[in-house]
Amino acid sequence: MLKKSIVAIFSVLVLSSVLTACNTTRGVGEDVSAGGQAIQRSAQ
Repeated sequence: MLKKSIVAIFSVLVLSSVLTACNTTRGVGEDVSAGGQAIQRSAQ
């Protein structure tokens, strides 16, 4: 019973970390994209 609880808690922690990392990566990608667009506009 204790092992199942530990595994469940560990699984939730890993999943939440992965989902947070995905959102962070998406945000960084959007920031880089916005920066690239600003550079293109200033170059024109």
